Amino acid sequence: MKKKELIFIGGILVLALVLWGGMTFMNRGSHGSVRITVDGEEYGTYSLAKDQTIQINDTNICEIKDGKAHMISATCPDHLCMKQKAIDENGGTIVCLPNKVVIEGEKAADSDDSSPSIDAVT
Repeated sequence: MKKKELIFIGGILVLALVLWGGMTFMNRGSHGSVRITVDGEEYGTYSLAKDQTIQINDTNICEIKDGKAHMISATCPDHLCMKQKAIDENGGTIVCLPNKVVIEGEKAADSDDSSPSIDAVT
C-alpha cells in the first residue's frame, strides 16, 4: 500500500470516530421512559435514566439498566418476553401474552420532535 492510500484510510477512520463521538455526545442525557400496561390498563411509567428493577404483579420482573429495559423474569411457559431485545427511548415493545403485560419505550417529554427519527434499517 502506498503512503497516500494509508493517509486516505486513516482520514476515513478519524472521520468515522468523530461522527460516532458526536452522535454519542448528542444522545447522552436524553433518556426517555417506558410505559407498562397490564391487561390494557396502565401499570406505571418509569424513567430510563434511573437503574431499577420493577416487579409487575406476581408474574413478571422488568429491569432498567443503562438506559434500556428488558424482562428478566416471567411466569409464562415459553419465556418469549425474556428473549426479546432490550428497548429504549427510541421505541420498541416487549410483550408477554400469557400474562397480558406490554412494555413500550417512549421519548423524553423534553425531546425535540423536529429531528427525524429512524424507523427502519435496510
